[in-house]
Amino acid sequence: MDKNVAFGLEDDDPSSDQIVNYDPVNTKGLTLTQPVVLIGMMGAGKSAIGRMIAQELDLPFMDADHEIEKAAALTIPEIFEKYGEDHFRYGERKVIARLLRSQIHILATGGGAFMNEETRQTIAKNAISIWFKADFDILWERVSRKSHRPLLHTPDPQGTLKKLIEDRYPVYEEADIIVDCDDVSKEDMRDRVIDALRNHLAQ
Repeated sequence: MDKNVAFGLEDDDPSSDQIVNYDPVNTKGLTLTQPVVLIGMMGAGKSAIGRMIAQELDLPFMDADHEIEKAAALTIPEIFEKYGEDHFRYGERKVIARLLRSQIHILATGGGAFMNEETRQTIAKNAISIWFKADFDILWERVSRKSHRPLLHTPDPQGTLKKLIEDRYPVYEEADIIVDCDDVSKEDMRDRVIDALRNHLAQ
């Protein structure tokens, strides 16, 4: 199946070359001129905390994984099983570019999204990126409760997670803002991210 068709995309969907001019948004003492993109490993809390940040700042919230599933009419595990990871990454790249062409919002992305060079370029040109940095123990405690993580369906999921951390963290370092995810409440994490965003905008 044509990849664009599978993800409900058009042939002229946006690429990393496009720069979007947004209407600035003033909210809670912050002036945002770009969307805010949350990156980090599975289990870092991007979706849960992202929704709380969006609510606090009166901004729309979007979840890239949810939008990919909606575009493909399949769950992410089903996409992996039916088409493979390369197909999923193609759709992920295109859907994120499309979302960043809309309005200022909070966007949570999947753990592998920022590993794609084209996606990193798109985010760098059109958004403020925030890395939710969490150590292995916190991530494993969270992801081991659930079974919907295709990349962890291996004989050694702990080893797989450690390898993903080893491979991805040097790339995540390119984010505009880095926020440590300690074992704190969701409310504290929300406030920590908003404070970091406020400090970044003040520079």
